[in-house]
Order: sequence, then C-alpha cells, then structure tokens
Amino acid sequence: MTISFNDQVAIVTGAGNGLGKSHALELARRGAKVVVNDLGGARDGTGGSSQASLDVVSEIEAFGGEAIANGANVANFNEVQEMVKQAKDKWGRVDILINNAGILRDKSFSKMEMDDFKTVVDVHLMGTANCCKAVWDLMREQNYGRIVMTTSSSGMYGNFGQTNYGAAKAAVVGLMNTLVIEGQKYGIKVNTLSPTAGTRMLEDLIEDKQVMEIMSVESVTAGLVTLCDKESPNRLILCAGAGGYAATQIFETDGIYLSPDQQSPENVRANMDELLNRDGEKMITAGFEQTNKFVAKAVAFHKGESS
Repeated sequence: MTISFNDQVAIVTGAGNGLGKSHALELARRGAKVVVNDLGGARDGTGGSSQASLDVVSEIEAFGGEAIANGANVANFNEVQEMVKQAKDKWGRVDILINNAGILRDKSFSKMEMDDFKTVVDVHLMGTANCCKAVWDLMREQNYGRIVMTTSSSGMYGNFGQTNYGAAKAAVVGLMNTLVIEGQKYGIKVNTLSPTAGTRMLEDLIEDKQVMEIMSVESVTAGLVTLCDKESPNRLILCAGAGGYAATQIFETDGIYLSPDQQSPENVRANMDELLNRDGEKMITAGFEQTNKFVAKAVAFHKGESS
C-alpha cells in the first residue's frame, strides 16, 4: 500500500538543508502541506537566514505541492507557538511534527564550556519539547497526531566529544517514552528516528566522498516516512543510514532478589553475573513495571519465608 499524506499538514524543523529538507520534500511529494521551518544558522547554531527555507518551499511549489517557510528558533517557545498558529491559520490543523532541528558544538568534556553544553541541550531537547508542547493540545483535540523525535547513536551509545549532543539526544527518547503513554487515548503516536547521513553534521568526520554519497539523506527519509503515516508504529526507535534499517530497544534483565539480611553492596557485587544474565529479559514500557517486578520478587520471598 502506498503511503500517502493527502489532506495532512506537517511541520518539519531544521528543514532548510540536509535531512530536514529531504523529509519536507518527500512528505510534500506524498501530498502533505508542509511548514518548512529553519532558523538558517550555521552548524553551531550561530547566524540566521530565511533563504534556505524559502528555497525548499520553491522546490515544493515547483512540483505542485503546498508549503510555507518559517524561521522560528525551536529553542524559543513563543516563536514555536507562532509557527503552529501559522500552520493552523492557513490549513486548519497540524497532523505531523518532525523534530529534526539541531546543532553541534563538539569538544571533549574537559574543554567544553558549559554555555556550549546548555545551548546544544536547549536546541535538541528543549527545542523538541517546545514543538511537542505547541502541537500537543491541537493533536488531542483532533484525536490524531504523529510526532517523530530525532535521536542519535551518540545519544544511545556515546561518542567522543559529544557529551552535550549525546545527553540531549538520549533525553528525547525519554520524552518519547512518556508522550507515547499520555498520547495513546488521543490517537497520537510518537516515534524516534536515529539517522546517519552524509550531511554537514558529518562533513568534518567523514572525508571519503563515496561514503558520503552512500549515506544519502533520501535513504534515511525512507525510514522517516514509515514513522508518521496513519499506519505508523508507536514507540519505535528506528535506526536508518546508507540503506540499512534497524531498531534500538531497551531491555531489562530479570535480575536478582536479595533478602533483607543479604542486601549489601558486597552481595550485589557477588551476584553481578546473575544480575546481568539476559535469560528472561523483557522490554519494559512503563516505569511502574520495573517497580512491580521488584516488589513481586520481594513478596514471593516473604511469602515463602512465612509459609
């Protein structure tokens, strides 16, 4: 079945270049009306120009699509609210939010200024939260919404020189996990994309032009599109790059139980192999499930002790 976005409205942040531009173009080709948001700054977030987003709008209009440009800074909630209002005033609704905007200020942690840490977190985490908050009530009223976060392998697994970026990118997964729970009864689905592509974010890290070409933005967008249509999954972390697609999932081992007289750090350490044993591990989908598991182990022990 062909995935279509006819009569739907999408907001794509950071859509003036790279992945965001690719996402915006493909959503428009498939019928969506698109808000092309881009502050127009450099890779580190400095500066600003509306030309990039205007150029993308022109491309969309050239093949018969509908789009408007917007220059909101996602880290500024008031500007984000105005962006959502602009979309609603023009098209009446917002069905899809693609949180793609981001910057880099890489340095080892020992050399990093905390202002650079905060600025990156403000754009990636607070920018994502601002956009989600600005569309949330509208999507609840519509009883429909699709939101996509953008995480990174740096956030899930770590990468030298990216403590700020990695922390923010891990945090948006936590944001997704709770929004999934809160959005379910309102027809809102929330997923996360973990892309790797030959964009300006990687131009200093990968010098091989052939590799950069293989890591096309279009290959990532093919995955993105599956996360925001009517039949999309929910709570999926989809990894995409160079034509490869995979899922990151968070599992918890079954673990151990120590009786009250055995609850010491030495005994935790002594049972580490069993604690790490992956037999019986499960994917937990809400925080209380972990609590329930531990309490059940304790109750079972005390019942056995008293019987």
